[in-house]
Order: sequence, then C-alpha cells, then structure tokens
Amino acid sequence: MPYTIEYYNENLQREILELPPTLLARYISLTDRMLDAGPNLGEPHTKAFGKGLFELRLKGAEGIARVFFCTRIGQRIVILHCFVKKDQKTPERHKTLAEKRLKEVKDADS
Repeated sequence: MPYTIEYYNENLQREILELPPTLLARYISLTDRMLDAGPNLGEPHTKAFGKGLFELRLKGAEGIARVFFCTRIGQRIVILHCFVKKDQKTPERHKTLAEKRLKEVKDADS
C-alpha cells in the first residue's frame, strides 16, 4: 500500500509551493521518495523530534528550510508546518506550532 501526503491546511500547502526554487525542488524530490519508501528517509533527510513529530530537512542554493510532519494510521503523512531557517538552531516557536498542530491531527483521528 503506497503512502499518501496530506497538508494541515491549504495555506501551508501554498507556503510550501512558494519556497525558493531549489528548496521546492528538494521538497518535491524528498516527498516523492517518501510516497514510495515511507517517511523514514534517515539523516540527513529526515529527523525525529520525539512524540511522533518529524522534520524533513531541505537544503538548497537559497538556504535551508524545515518541514515538520507526522505519520498517521493508513500510511498517511501529514505535513504540519514549514519555514525557511535563518539560525543554526530551530526556533522554539516553530517547533511549538508544529506540536500544537500534531496534537490537533491526533485528536481529529481519535
């Protein structure tokens, strides 16, 4: 059974499509792999944050971006949040927003 990718909302999907060109190309390449092989691509492509939260790590000519996602029953990958990274460390507000959305997705599945 193949994997599917869903987005937390349409605004998020639009934000991802507006990523700088090389970051968007990397996103498309990695998510295509995820659809076939599943969400665990391993580092440096994906990283677990714990409690069911993961990040997709994008690197391109324009910089670095992160895309938070979770997995759900039925081989569903849900994209929760994305941002272009400006600092070495992931800002806490981005992780907090992704965790909040993860909880909402889990609650909706219950």
